[in-house]
Amino acid sequence: MTLDDTDRKILNALQQDGRLTNADLAEKVNLSPSACLRRLHLLLQGNLVAGTHLVLDQKAAGFPGTAYVFITLEGQDRKQLDAFEARVKLIAQVQECYLLAGQADYLLRVVYNGAEDLERLHSEVLTRLPGIRRVQSTLTLRTVKRTTELPL
Repeated sequence: MTLDDTDRKILNALQQDGRLTNADLAEKVNLSPSACLRRLHLLLQGNLVAGTHLVLDQKAAGFPGTAYVFITLEGQDRKQLDAFEARVKLIAQVQECYLLAGQADYLLRVVYNGAEDLERLHSEVLTRLPGIRRVQSTLTLRTVKRTTELPL
């Protein structure tokens, strides 16, 4: 899908505030409400928008800690990767999971509610996933930047 400047303005405005009304969005991007709505429908049909959701404050929701966890598996055949991925998708505290090229096989971003919660997550959940050889966690001290906005 090819985006023009107006499409980019619409998408950038909605990335900043997904609750904008069509009238407010149209005003921001200098379009009539009907033209804005028509363009928005085309953008939504073009599979560019993956979804809309509410972003919670992690600390206020009871998860003040973030850790990045490197996972190394015993093997990297498709069966082991599929088994690991199926199970990790079921763990609510795993917010993101990436298959890597490099020393580790996966990188997870996990949230936790204190040292005991992280220890439980590590010893009772992550190390029991199928095919685990090594689990190495790095704890964050402070979030400097975190965004879901793409630079259009």
